[in-house]
Amino acid sequence: MVLVTVGTVAVLWWFGGSVSDLVLFGAYLGLGVALPGVLLIRVLYPGIRTVAEEIALGLALGYAVEVMVYIAVRAAGVPLLVLAWPIVTYLVFLAVPRLRRRWRSPARARTPIWWSWSLALLFALLVAWSAGTFFRGAALALSPMVIRDTDVPFHLALIGELKHHVLPTVPWIAGEPLYYHWFVYAHLAASSWITGIEPLVLLCRLAMLPMLAAFLIVVAMTGYRVTGSRPAALVITAGMIFVGAPSLFVGQNPYPFAWGGLLQSSWNSPTQTFAGLLFAPVVLLLLDIFHRRQSASRWVLLGIFLVAVMGAKAVYLPMLAVGLAAVAVVEMVRRRRLPWPVLTALGMTAACLLFSQLVLFGGVRNGMTFYPLWTMRWTWGYLTGHVPTASPPLDSLLGVTLLYSLCWLIALCGILGLLSRPRSLVRSDVVLMLGIGAAGFVPVFLFGHTGGSQFFFLFGSYPYLVAVAVFGILILLRRARVSSRATVVAVGAGVLATSLIPALCGVGVPLAAGVPESLVYRPYVVLLLIVVLAAVVLAATMGMIRTWALMTVALSAIGLPARWHAIVGVTTVKGIDGVFPPIVPATNEKIPPGILNAARWLRDHTDPNDVVATNRHCAWGLENPCYSQQFWLSALSERRVLLEGWASAPTRRPMVSIPDQRFLYLPFWDKERFKANDAVFDVPSVASAQRLYEQYGVRWLVVDERLNPDVALGKFASHLFRSDGYSIYRMRDSSHS
Repeated sequence: MVLVTVGTVAVLWWFGGSVSDLVLFGAYLGLGVALPGVLLIRVLYPGIRTVAEEIALGLALGYAVEVMVYIAVRAAGVPLLVLAWPIVTYLVFLAVPRLRRRWRSPARARTPIWWSWSLALLFALLVAWSAGTFFRGAALALSPMVIRDTDVPFHLALIGELKHHVLPTVPWIAGEPLYYHWFVYAHLAASSWITGIEPLVLLCRLAMLPMLAAFLIVVAMTGYRVTGSRPAALVITAGMIFVGAPSLFVGQNPYPFAWGGLLQSSWNSPTQTFAGLLFAPVVLLLLDIFHRRQSASRWVLLGIFLVAVMGAKAVYLPMLAVGLAAVAVVEMVRRRRLPWPVLTALGMTAACLLFSQLVLFGGVRNGMTFYPLWTMRWTWGYLTGHVPTASPPLDSLLGVTLLYSLCWLIALCGILGLLSRPRSLVRSDVVLMLGIGAAGFVPVFLFGHTGGSQFFFLFGSYPYLVAVAVFGILILLRRARVSSRATVVAVGAGVLATSLIPALCGVGVPLAAGVPESLVYRPYVVLLLIVVLAAVVLAATMGMIRTWALMTVALSAIGLPARWHAIVGVTTVKGIDGVFPPIVPATNEKIPPGILNAARWLRDHTDPNDVVATNRHCAWGLENPCYSQQFWLSALSERRVLLEGWASAPTRRPMVSIPDQRFLYLPFWDKERFKANDAVFDVPSVASAQRLYEQYGVRWLVVDERLNPDVALGKFASHLFRSDGYSIYRMRDSSHS
């Protein structure tokens, strides 16, 4: 652990992290989040654990409590009062005699040294992956700033909004309610207040790594709880990183075969990472409840985590509700009585789900549309080189659907191993995870979303699908009495097949013009032929049960660890740009220094409640048609902008009825606001300025002079700042002039 920590610090320093920021963040995380969380865990969730397990659970609980406290104190206008919760925790644990002993380290679980080293190496892999893909494409220097992940300004703007306002609104469309899962931004805002570290540094370097470390450890705990085997638990933890639909194509792999999973969503989607960590203890607590290890403190802890997950990510509670409902049904059939603990947990989940959908998310869909097999239509486009939204022939659509289903069957074929011991299928933990997994898959096939958000259900279910798949393999191996050597050989065969088949078949996608579409199936037909032949030979020499076990191991090796080839070839320093080329065009990666300087000037010289208007709505160089995912002014200034960009706005805006990759080019829906905003720049007049001042509360104007080089605003605004083609004006009330 020490070596990995030192290595991580060295990587962060190499990629621009200052020593002072690293020290401040480490002190804040340890003393302000993890340690008070650990003290609470020792009271609410006692048990024999390793130091790493206790810290991971304490960190998760610390995040959950901090967010709730910050929301309250930020709403009261005293954000730094968030420090009260760790201070009060320390005082209580020092003052109360019964709690004072909790400062002493409890009995520790003994684990093999390879276990600790393996988990540490998995985290080191995530750090190396982060450095090679994300850090390298997100420079911290403000001049010039290079950010290749197009979602960074979106996240950064929301952090700025939560630094200064609760309840939050959409910062790039001032006044629009924010119907989104925003709890991670509240945590990042609190971190920035406490440490003074720039939100950009927190978002792009520091905040996600401790979440990933804790997530790995809690998933490993869950895996060990389910399987009773540390090697199996380690495979589950590794599988959470690598699991996915295996791609057997060469070159750029198509969406969605090589998209998703912890490696690709950890930095692109901080909401997913944060919620994944908070959700993992929920599952762990439910496993205790299923095994009648209940106490009032466990229920309190479950409630805290459910409330935290409620606002952390919208996908988790619906999946949990399905899983708990499945457990309730199975238990009622098995025992012929109501499983009150399960029903209680389901009721708590339902209450949080209703509150989140009706209050936090305002009942909006944010683009999620019931559109069966829309994902497969898009996949067909990437495979064949056609326009992704064009309607494929029915046979092509069904073929791609079967192909994608086959890939996931390969990846998770270990689940079928549960059939070798049918009573394992009715275990509450297995039923819960299968229910979560089923709820994760359904949206992929039944819904469409302009940004592919239906996939985040599937991403959230990864650890639990892998857990039951590995458990099924373990059951098979034990029943067939397969040796360790034979298991390793089977894994090697799967890895070898994954490496050789793409090279032998040579199918590159998208297909070249004139190439028959049937070519996309060639690698998988070859794989199936190899599988059938190998199964026949093994069955003749080893018997059915051993053949089943060895073939399951080999196929799982194709779908889990051997999936590395599918993501290394696709993921670039541009995040998901290589996966969504029609949606995310190539933009200027260098952020103009003028916008940086202007935004920082605004942050230093204006009130957080001031509203700013700007003439820049489109990404630089993508004005015609307008690529409207432009949030840099609100992101860097931490100020609300009357109208900057308008794509990806989580609000009650009108949505297209059919998901379309052109959604980023749609015009702004509020024509009156758009007209009023641009009038003051295009045809400046006292009347247009006064309308912005009175009706919309605008107090500042930020002008990109490349768009309006000769704009004359002196009649109603005072010029206060200029830098590299960007000017800032302070508006005057002209009603009394």
